Amino acid sequence: MEKQKTIEALQFFVTGLSEGAFVHKMQGQIFNSEGFTKLGQKYIDHFNEEMGWVEKFTERILDLGGEIKFEGMKSRDLICDPIEYIKADLAIQVQGVDILRKCIATLVDDPTTYDILKAYLLDEEEDLYWSEGALDLIEKIGKQNWLFMQV
Repeated sequence: MEKQKTIEALQFFVTGLSEGAFVHKMQGQIFNSEGFTKLGQKYIDHFNEEMGWVEKFTERILDLGGEIKFEGMKSRDLICDPIEYIKADLAIQVQGVDILRKCIATLVDDPTTYDILKAYLLDEEEDLYWSEGALDLIEKIGKQNWLFMQV
């Protein structure tokens, strides 16, 4: 097992996931303010779930003797239209799941980290499927009907 390679991979996810989590939190607050409380709460809960993964990754870095870095977050546009946000988030999720799968394949010699990232992949795939399902449902029942379900 190459500890440094594992630490760098985990740090990459700590940084990216922290950034994404905060965006989900802010998007949830925006949706709540627009009256879409179910959707808003979904993204606020998603923030909490993602921060739980950040904690697991951070703990693993420390277990391996690594140092945690707080790397700056990139500026990202917030999107007020819920459907446009789901589309944008789905594009990020697809890319993220692909990166995660490739990373996991390189860490098979570290079963502990491999198992943590494999569990995280399952969680991310579930989120991806939710977004795909929401967009499919919007197409079937219409934007206004779907938005009404989010009130």
